[in-house]
Amino acid sequence: MAKHVDYYVSLNSPWTYLASKRFEAMAKKYGADVTIWPVDFGSVFSVSGGLPLPKRSPQRQAYRMMELKRWRDHLGIELTLEPKHFPSNEVPAARCVIALREQGRMADAIKLAHAVLNALWTEEKNTGDPATLKAIIAGCGLDADAVMKAGEAPEMAAKREAYTKHAIEQEVFGAPFFVIDGERFWGQDRLDFVERKLAS
Repeated sequence: MAKHVDYYVSLNSPWTYLASKRFEAMAKKYGADVTIWPVDFGSVFSVSGGLPLPKRSPQRQAYRMMELKRWRDHLGIELTLEPKHFPSNEVPAARCVIALREQGRMADAIKLAHAVLNALWTEEKNTGDPATLKAIIAGCGLDADAVMKAGEAPEMAAKREAYTKHAIEQEVFGAPFFVIDGERFWGQDRLDFVERKLAS
């Protein structure tokens, strides 16, 4: 029987980017049903002991950079270590992803989230800029005007808050985060275990 995966993401996270296409392929291989949750990890960090990048100690910031280079080279995935628009304002893109999800268009929501991550980490685009975001949406083969309008609806902000509260209740504390049958997996470096779970 195919598994269901709750997939918690940050649209600013290089680790979510490194996992994105690999997880997408994995879910397809095993016929997994995936629900994407674009949440506010600033709020998640505040209750789970995490710190936003600028507030981390210098040695932790240096090690993060080393690990990003290490994983980029190991996986052979294109990634700009210090993109000029990081961190971007992820709220508009997150709200568009949420709007698609709320319309029952989960595959489109995941496709857009991954396109936003790719634009930020490989193309150095300002994904928080409305015109840039509109172009990214159109590049996914979606009606950019309709998606942008849906994302701007006030209820999408409330949905993001609700998603974030749900993530905290599910003991999510970092991105990407996967929950399968109540079992939790944090980070792109846990995808081998995610695959074992999907295959079981």
